[in-house]
Amino acid sequence: ALYYSAKDFKVYDFANGIADVYAKKIRLIGDPETRYREDPVRMLRAIRFATKLDMTIDAETKAPIKELAPLMANIPPARMFEEFLKLFMSGKALANFHQLRDYSLFQYFFPAVDQQLNRESNPYLADFINLAMKNSDYRVNNDQRVTPAFLFAAMLWYPMQEHMQRLNSETQLTPQDVFFAALSEIMSEQQRSIAIPKRFQAVMKDIWILQEKLSRRDGKRAFKALEHPKFRAGFDFLLLRAEIENADGQDNELQELAKWWEDFQHSNAVTQQVMVKSIVQNKTGARKNIRKRRKPRVKAASNQA
Repeated sequence: ALYYSAKDFKVYDFANGIADVYAKKIRLIGDPETRYREDPVRMLRAIRFATKLDMTIDAETKAPIKELAPLMANIPPARMFEEFLKLFMSGKALANFHQLRDYSLFQYFFPAVDQQLNRESNPYLADFINLAMKNSDYRVNNDQRVTPAFLFAAMLWYPMQEHMQRLNSETQLTPQDVFFAALSEIMSEQQRSIAIPKRFQAVMKDIWILQEKLSRRDGKRAFKALEHPKFRAGFDFLLLRAEIENADGQDNELQELAKWWEDFQHSNAVTQQVMVKSIVQNKTGARKNIRKRRKPRVKAASNQA
């Protein structure tokens, strides 16, 4: 809204932008409804500027957003990916997430997630997303590496689980086939909203597959999982799950698993071998206890002449 004149080397403020800067206010130039209809992405831009600059959106500027939110359905998925990066990879993901939800805009990024949040069908989903974004913001603001694939994986984890549960109940597929069928379904749906590049889809898949691999630690499996190129991302994902799903204190299985992997990756080779052997011994002992608890078979009496 500020204009620099090369003729007299002065800056002109025709739209009273300086006053809005001092008032920490985001205001559209012209009629907000007209501007949003010209380019619906301006609704996202208003939110992004407000959270980034710690400003508030002017009442007239925010008034039409909810009503005009359906215009976002016409934005190409490739452009929505770019907007996702600006909103969720700049250190303000958590604040932008809540703003998008408040203005009914989040559904145009992640429709399946938005539906689950509205139904409140999963007790962990909202807290899991909040924690993932909080951690992502922390890493960005501390100049640590972060990948969009991790946030995509976190967003779609529980919708993915819902697809798998449905397929398990409706089909006779193997667990591996169920996973890949659910993966195909959830990604096909998501791609209609955000065009996620294949390089990030591959990392998402690795993070999800590692959740199953990290639960299997006997024999050489633990060492193979540790050598996986995306082990750290998968382990960090497990830590998030453990923190959220065990928050009620009733089930500490995930916490124990996360603690085991925390110790395993920082132990020497000898200690690692001992830890793996203890897993095998515990499984063997559990199987023996099950056999002991079984009732002995009663032989049928033989018929006598």
